[in-house]
Amino acid sequence: MKITYFISTLFIALSITSCNNHDAHDHDLDHVDNLQLTAYSDDFEVYAEATPFAMGNESEILAHFTHLGNFKPLETGSVTASLITGSDRVEQTLDSPTRPGIFKFSLKPEKAGDAKLVFQIKTPDKTSQLTIDGTTVFADEHDAIHAAQDAVITSTNAVSFTKEQSWKVDFSTEEVRKEPFGQIIRAVGQIQPSLGDERIITARTGGTVLFPGDNVVEGRAIGAGQTLFTIDGSGMADNNLSVRFSEAQNEYNRTKAEYDRKAELAKDRIVSQSELLRAKTELDNAQANYNNLRKNFSAGKQAVNSPISGFITGVMVRNGEYAAAGQPVLTVSQNKNLFIKAELRPRYFEQLANISDVTFRLLQNKTAYTLDELGGRIVSFGKSADINNPLLPVVFQIDNRAGFISGSFIEMFIKTQSQTETLTVSNESIVEEMGNYFVYVQLTPELFEKRPVKRGETDGIRTEITEGLSRGERVVGKGAILVKLAQSAGAIDPHAGHVH
Repeated sequence: MKITYFISTLFIALSITSCNNHDAHDHDLDHVDNLQLTAYSDDFEVYAEATPFAMGNESEILAHFTHLGNFKPLETGSVTASLITGSDRVEQTLDSPTRPGIFKFSLKPEKAGDAKLVFQIKTPDKTSQLTIDGTTVFADEHDAIHAAQDAVITSTNAVSFTKEQSWKVDFSTEEVRKEPFGQIIRAVGQIQPSLGDERIITARTGGTVLFPGDNVVEGRAIGAGQTLFTIDGSGMADNNLSVRFSEAQNEYNRTKAEYDRKAELAKDRIVSQSELLRAKTELDNAQANYNNLRKNFSAGKQAVNSPISGFITGVMVRNGEYAAAGQPVLTVSQNKNLFIKAELRPRYFEQLANISDVTFRLLQNKTAYTLDELGGRIVSFGKSADINNPLLPVVFQIDNRAGFISGSFIEMFIKTQSQTETLTVSNESIVEEMGNYFVYVQLTPELFEKRPVKRGETDGIRTEITEGLSRGERVVGKGAILVKLAQSAGAIDPHAGHVH
């Protein structure tokens, strides 16, 4: 008798606790019997929980709307929910969400039969529509409840991750794609400046290099036409700039006086035209030399300006050091267009003519970019090898949209063309545990099943899946590790976390 009383008391206590937990989540719907409905458009995901549809009964629909661009909730805009059964149509329009992303509708169908649920979203930018087919309006409420119970999606290896949770973090899901996935050639490439992107500034004459100030260092921004340094040759015994300037000025003055004299004599035909032409030629040459020195030299110094805007990437001469004519002093780079050069083993030669894409991945943080994202193209690849270097060079040109540093190294995944299609997922989807690999397959937008998979090749962004997935399934992309942590926290109510 005492045992019976104890069991009865325990049952009542558990029932009260269950009800209290249910109230704590502030659920308005009995989730055990709810329909779980999902649809996608190009712009939105809708996940709706609805009480079973029965003719003449009010059905509450709790709909979660998510932008597919960033997987954040729909915060502004109106939504119309329409339940269409044959010629019968009931609808309700809500001008704003109950809370960001959540709209609560109440529809009362008047006709039984096959139905579809349509959501029309109007935002300031556009109008979108999502349709959920395959629903049924039952004539009897009990039949509707039993059908909803049979349709409840469950899994013993599933983890709950509610929309409210996913909206707060960097999260996304994606459809498993089947796409051409050719051979992947992995390599390490070196980033180099492209032709015309880098200029070596040399001394135009011999002399002492003088920098303006103490800020001529690597990394300094330089504008086109800006003075970089001066060459002071006034103290040189040989090739003294001051002496050269004086000689050029004197030669100009002499040839000008000579030409003027012969021009006057030519009027009286005392000097022939050929002598006058020769004097004019000497004057032009002297004038060109004098103007060049006057333009570029002042008080025995030559000012050297930058021909392009960019950054100083190399300083080869110290301040006050002598530089001979033609000696490199500074290197200025725009760092806009770059070459990336890799060297491959000759066994890849036949594949080099079939390169379709390249993924470049930074060694330090694994950020990846495709050749198309960087506006790149293949420039050339080696057609032969020699004894000293048996490797084949392959060179790509890119726009430096990612802040690459010339001279550094980068990881490369060179993808070749293929006629064979294979299933792929993003690298972010794959979670490793003790040498095994898993993805989280979407059962509903709030329930995900942990599933083991076998990997194939990767191009640095997406990975080939050879076993464990089917085309059209949706898996967690960004945030897969967060779903894993939620699973590690323990099994919970699939709808825990809602505050409807």
